[in-house]
Amino acid sequence: MNIWIAILVTAVGCYAVKLAGLLVPAGVLERPLVRRLAALLPVALLAALTAQQTFADGRVLVLDARAVGVAAAAVALVLRAPFLVVVGAAVVVTAGVRALGG
Repeated sequence: MNIWIAILVTAVGCYAVKLAGLLVPAGVLERPLVRRLAALLPVALLAALTAQQTFADGRVLVLDARAVGVAAAAVALVLRAPFLVVVGAAVVVTAGVRALGG
């Protein structure tokens, strides 16, 4: 029964956050600082999620083939490769390292 209480509390919390966002006055949302933060926040959250999924396994730091793949993607980005090439490089390098036993 405790799981249903957790689900209910989470649902109410999500609804409250959504409602709070709708109640923010338009004048606040048009400020330059708020616009800049709104543009940068999703990028920061995605980067944090990517780093956590790549370099963590529970509470342990892991440097394996995924880290090499992210490094290959970073190199491709520095070289201004198209997005599909960046993803392809990361996939190929990660697969290659795993095939070699890394």
